[in-house]
Amino acid sequence: MTKLSLTNICKWSGCFLVCAGAVCTSFQIHPANIYLLNAASVMYLIWGIRIKELNQIVVNLFLIGIYLIGILR
Repeated sequence: MTKLSLTNICKWSGCFLVCAGAVCTSFQIHPANIYLLNAASVMYLIWGIRIKELNQIVVNLFLIGIYLIGILR
C-alpha cells in the first residue's frame, strides 16, 4: 500500500488536476482549465522540490510562468 505523505498527495493531486484541466480545455470550459492547470503545476513543483528532481522543478516553474503571463495578458 502507498504511504500517505505530502509527497504522494502532491504527486497524485497534480495528476488529477492535469486530467481535470485537460477535460476543461477539451470542452472549452474557461477559465476553469487555466486554474486547474496552474494548480497542477504548483502541485508538481512542490513534488519536484520534495523529491529533488530538477527537471520537474524547471518544467513546472516554466509552466507557471507561462500561465501567469497568459493570465496577466
